Formats: sequence, C-alpha cells, structure tokens
Amino acid sequence: MTQPPPPNQPPPGGGFGPPQDQPPQQPGFGAPQQPAQQPGFGAPQAPQAPQQPPQPPQAPSQPPAPPQGYGYPQQPAAYGYPQAPQAPQQPQGYGYPGQPPTPPYGQQPGYGYPGGPTMPMQPQAGSPSGGRKINAQLAIIVAAVVAIALIVGGGVWYASSSGEEGGKDDTASSSGGTGGGGDKGGDTGGTGGTSSTKATEKVPADPNSEVLFQVPAPEVKDDRTIPTVGSWITDKVYAKAGVAEIVGYDLDKGTELWTIKLPGPVCQSSNHATEDNKTAITFQPKMPTKATPSYGCSQVAGIDLAAGEKLWTKTVDVGGEPIPFDNVTVSASTVAVGGTSGGAAFDIATGDQLWAPKATDTCYDAGYAGGPKLVAVRKCGQYGERQLHIQTIDPKSGKVISEYKMGEGIEYASVVSTEPLVVAADVGDSAGDGSGISDFFAIDNKTGKLRTRISAPGEQYNATCDGISKVEECRLLAVGNDKLYLPTEKHEGTGEYSDTNEIVAFDLATGKQTGQRADAGDDYELVPLRMDGPNLIAYKRGPYDKGGQIVSIDGGSFKETKLMENPATESVMDVERSMLPDYAEILYSQGRLFMSDVFASELASSGEEEYLVIAFGAK
Repeated sequence: MTQPPPPNQPPPGGGFGPPQDQPPQQPGFGAPQQPAQQPGFGAPQAPQAPQQPPQPPQAPSQPPAPPQGYGYPQQPAAYGYPQAPQAPQQPQGYGYPGQPPTPPYGQQPGYGYPGGPTMPMQPQAGSPSGGRKINAQLAIIVAAVVAIALIVGGGVWYASSSGEEGGKDDTASSSGGTGGGGDKGGDTGGTGGTSSTKATEKVPADPNSEVLFQVPAPEVKDDRTIPTVGSWITDKVYAKAGVAEIVGYDLDKGTELWTIKLPGPVCQSSNHATEDNKTAITFQPKMPTKATPSYGCSQVAGIDLAAGEKLWTKTVDVGGEPIPFDNVTVSASTVAVGGTSGGAAFDIATGDQLWAPKATDTCYDAGYAGGPKLVAVRKCGQYGERQLHIQTIDPKSGKVISEYKMGEGIEYASVVSTEPLVVAADVGDSAGDGSGISDFFAIDNKTGKLRTRISAPGEQYNATCDGISKVEECRLLAVGNDKLYLPTEKHEGTGEYSDTNEIVAFDLATGKQTGQRADAGDDYELVPLRMDGPNLIAYKRGPYDKGGQIVSIDGGSFKETKLMENPATESVMDVERSMLPDYAEILYSQGRLFMSDVFASELASSGEEEYLVIAFGAK
C-alpha cells in the first residue's frame, strides 16, 4: 500500500522514482493492567498497584514535508477481480509493530503488508471499565515524563491519566439534543456512510471547472513546520485551519468571512460536525519555538462554523498540569478526545465535562471515532502484550453498548467507519510497508460480534490508517452500502508506459469481493473520498498533461459519472498535484472541490509560490 505522488511528465521506461524518506512515528505507550469485568464504560474499579511506565521514545523536533516521488508500480495479477475463498482459520494477532514513516503531524497516514486471510472469530465475554483518575505515585511519574516529552517536541505523556472533574461514570451529566456526524451540516464526509439517504450531488451540464480561488501558504520562520490540520464545508462557508487560526472563506469568492485566532497551532480537528455546524479541535497553548518545539496538544475547543466563533476551551489536568491528546472527534452532542493519557469528553454546546480518566483505571481510551456512532479504542495490558477493546459507547453517558476484543498482541487499530462498524489493524506486524492495515474487521455494533474479517494484501490494495495515535485517521477508502471500497495498487495499463488502478468492493456480510470494479483508465489513479447516499464519490489523479477529476460511482451498477474535470493549465496542475490524496484534505460538495495542505513550513514556501488552499468550481 504505497503512497505515490503524481508524475510531472511521462515516465520513461515504465517506472517512477522511489518515495523520499520520512521520519519515524512514535507509538503511544502506557502500561495498564488487564481489569476485572465491569458493566459500564465509566464504572469505577478497584485500585491496583501502578506499573512502572516505559520510557518515552525520542522524536524528531521538526517533521519534514511528505514524499514527492512515485514508487515503481506493482503488477499483481487479476486486479479488482474476486479471489477464491480461503480455508477458515482463527485470526492471529501478535507481534511488536514497527514504526512507519510519518508526514507532518496532523496528517499521518501509513502503508502495509498483511498476513493471510482468516474467518470470523467470536469475541470474548467481558467489558473493561472506563474512568481514569491518577494516583499519587503515577502523578509524580507523569510530572517527570512530561518534561521529557516536551523536550523531544512530541507533547505526549506516557502514563495513565486523570481529570479533575470526576471519572466517566454511568450517571455523567450531559446536555440533550441530537446532531452528529454522518453527512449533515459541516461534516467532511469521512470514510463511513450508509445507503439510507439519497445521493445529493448533481451532475453538471458542463463538468469542466475553473479555479474559484487560491489561498497562499502562510509565512513560517525559523525553519519550522506548523500543522494546518482541519477543513470543513457548510452551506455558506469553507473553513480551513491556518497557522494558529481558523478562517472562514466565501465558498465561491474566497473572501475571508471570519477568523478565529488561537494562541498556538491546531493539532487535530474532528472529521465530523453537528447538524448546526459545530465541531471541535485540539491545539497548543503557545506557539512553538526553537527552544520548545512543542507545548503539547492539551487545549480542547468547540468551534461554531456558522458563527465563526470559538465556543469554549477546556483542559484535563493531572497533578496540576494539563494532559495532551492525540485525537478529537464529534458524535451527537459530544466532543471526545483520547491519547496515551486516556480519554475525556465534553458537551459540544457548553463545554461541560462528561467524563475523564480515573485514578483506579488500568486501561485507557487511546482514541475515539465519531459520526453516526461513538466508538472507543480502549487499550489494556503491557506494551507487547496488548489487548484492544473496540467499544461502541453512549455519547452522553459513556456507557458501553457493545464490545469486541481484538486478538492479543495487536498493538494498534483504526476505526474506518462507526456505522457500519469497520476496524482496520496490522495483525502480527504483517503490514510491512507501514500502512497500518493488514486486515479489516466488520463488527456488529449492537452485539459486539465479529461479522467478517477481510484480508487486504499490501501488494494489491492501496489504503492507509494511522492507528498509532489517531484512531480515526484512515485514507483512500470508504464504507457504505454495507461494503468496503478499496483502491488497488497501481499497475501497468494498456498503453505504452501507462499505469492505472481500480476501486473494488468487499461485502461486509460475507467478507468476499462483490465483483464490482471501477477502472481509473490509463494514466489515471482512482481513490475513494466518501459516500454520497448509495453512491461513491472518488477522485481521479490525472496524468502529466491532464487535471484531476471528481466522479460519482453508482453503488449498484458501478457506472462512473464525471462530476468535475479540472483545468489542464500547467500552473494550476502544479498546485493540484501538490495536494496528494495520501496527505491533503480533499472535500467535494455541490459542484465545488476544495484541496488544502495540512502543514506550512519555511522550506515549503521557499522558491516557487506555495498554496494552502485551491478551490475549483463549475464555470
């Protein structure tokens, strides 16, 4: 599952250059013990003796730009065609995962070589409880560790965590109301979806587009890289994170409608928003410097995209110090944040805390995935002997609705979709190319039972998930119609020096390919973006002399319909090619395409002019 960028000219000899090196990612740590069974996600447990936490790994202080070169295309046989069913066997999940390469933090996809296919495994009984307040001994350890974490610039704490406003109890207070993910409001679409709604994207009379506006890359000094993670679309605004700010732009003109200033850079942003266009971010309390390259992603904020306002800012303190978070999401009226210090939740309208870590907790919520449902990835056990619990939880109370236990030894998992529930994992450290994916697990989120397990060999399929720190960070794939849509790796096309790929579908009920296949065509690469009711919205990266395209793929016939084709002007294509689907944020809605970068750096802005955003629309 490689991550190739687009070519700038026709490739000689049928191959492209190798990808550039990237810095290693840092895995999350913590050494919780396996808890006794508890009935609820936020239920208290009996205290246990704290473990000595492992030492944090060293991290580079500056993340470099993503790779710029193509890898040589793979040529597996029979791309996109159904494979013969495999003999049943129990899923294996073991091994100490490696450290895949990482682009600038804020968007960290990866790659992967998987193990062999296996059949469904029944989940084990039991439910670990939630809640995380820290005891005195761990508070001292955490206080020491945070100094190391901030020095290396990661802003990550490697210990159990707590909150000063109480644990994640069954009776935790929250405001009422509905809202939430899906494809409502300012939601970016995500990878998940259902076919219960109708398609809303209309076919234009003329799919040829023009540039609506461009936003120049923000200025960055001192050879630093600053994340600019986060973009959303409402009916009136395209909102994008810049350097320590979020700006709302007019959808067609690109004029600035509002600006939310922040004291430090945005770290992470939710892929989801409520029906009234509220979302959430995490950010640093100060701007990083050469002396202090990170102040930790400890600040959580609710954002009103309609009004252009920051609703509230909250932290969760341990020993008088705020703990950092690796990820943030929104489901219904709840903002949920997680990391190696545990998880917490807030009401999106008021900022009231709904739950936080407990001192008695021996497991921790590494992260959450939102949208139609709220799903927690909960970690228990020593590193190297980890067991992950995939829990569908009530977003208001934190109660566990259902739970599936991954096989022991699987260190990381990513939630691809919460409805239907699909999880990706690197089983047995077999995803050797760093994608974080060897297998997909379709789980019944009502019962917690495994429906099917789908093997996704890295030499055949191109999709990526972070899993290490951002459990909802999956790219180049989509879920809808009770199917998983995956792009194949690029391979030789029919023309001389050409290559191409396809999108294929897997049935989540059977785990087998459906036989549906959408072809990119010679010199194009086709990748899923999101669902549009029963249809799949996909992006086609063009050859050296063509602009990209947006297509709608019918969920039944798999017929492709062109919704947009971008200009073939060289200056425009240069900007579009810089927005790699592997890393960039790509949003399409109602005839407009917004492509944006996820970091800004002095190196990136030196030489040719660079852009933070490019927007396309119908002529």
